[in-house]
Amino acid sequence: MGERVALITHSTTPRGGHVHTLGLGEALHRAGHPVHLFALGERLYRDVDLPHTLVPGPRRDGTTLTERTLDGIERLTVALAEHIDRFDVLHAQDCIAARAASAARARTGADVTVLRTAHHVDDFTTPVLVECQRRAITEPDRVLVVSRMWQDILARDFGVAATIVPNGVDLRRFATPAPVPRPPGFLLLAVGGIEPRKGTVHLVRALARLGELAPALVVVGGHSFQDFAPYRDATLKEAADLGVAVHEVGTLTDDELAGWYAAADALAYPSVAEGFGLVPIEAMALGLPVVASDLAVFREHLTDGVDALLPPVGDDAALAGALRRVITEPALRESLRAAGRATTSAFTWANAAAAHQEVYRTL
Repeated sequence: MGERVALITHSTTPRGGHVHTLGLGEALHRAGHPVHLFALGERLYRDVDLPHTLVPGPRRDGTTLTERTLDGIERLTVALAEHIDRFDVLHAQDCIAARAASAARARTGADVTVLRTAHHVDDFTTPVLVECQRRAITEPDRVLVVSRMWQDILARDFGVAATIVPNGVDLRRFATPAPVPRPPGFLLLAVGGIEPRKGTVHLVRALARLGELAPALVVVGGHSFQDFAPYRDATLKEAADLGVAVHEVGTLTDDELAGWYAAADALAYPSVAEGFGLVPIEAMALGLPVVASDLAVFREHLTDGVDALLPPVGDDAALAGALRRVITEPALRESLRAAGRATTSAFTWANAAAAHQEVYRTL
């Protein structure tokens, strides 16, 4: 049957690391591998075919990110310590989960392996969170990453030799798209909310450069453990000043997200930082043309002008040019759709689960 694995995540919202955790967990479960999910939150954002335990998360109102982080670590630590004898591997998917896994092992003295997948490294500024993140990367017995870029960064900045594992996409999540209130004309979709890492302000400025050609922009998502309200407010104010309409639809179910994917004409994902970028892979697998950015992590699996358009990071004029091409060149959209589907065909959770099982066997 294999090692008994606890998958641990600090969130239940449809963000990259948690989407990865659910996809991996379900694939492991379908393969007969003993796995159990622990997550901070009241309910998962979708139904899952996976045994799981939900741990009530920290209070958001009136608390700082540092307070929420330390509270989240303690809550997960208590839950893991209570069940730790059931597992051989504590597989943490983020900073909070990794610190909780190490703390639960230390608190109980259990003979378990702590494994961490580092999807990305946050730009924390407070000493407590900087040290928390450092320990979450250096303390686990082994660290996994989903790209060569982050493998190089962890080696350079933390002295950690990480192993690369694949990501995946499960198109069954999007098999029953819900009806959505599609605005008329060309529809540009952005998934991930309005936050610095997603480069939303650059997208707004690029759209302003398009003038009357600017398409309708729908932004999906936005709930985060961190507080990006000041950035969101500033970006929306700039959008209003520039005459760019931004339609926010919030955090959605899979069926609702599938509806927007089906309704959209293209995906805009001009990130300035990413761990991997599951959203472009999802969109391409569903046949959407993608305009992203030339982040090194994107260039590991995407080719500019072939399966996606990758203008330079943070270059508003170049992003506007790429969007103009996607809007005005139907033949380009069709070629991006075909190449995108071909590129993403290898990204399956079955492949990802098999790679993880190999890792578990070596621990």
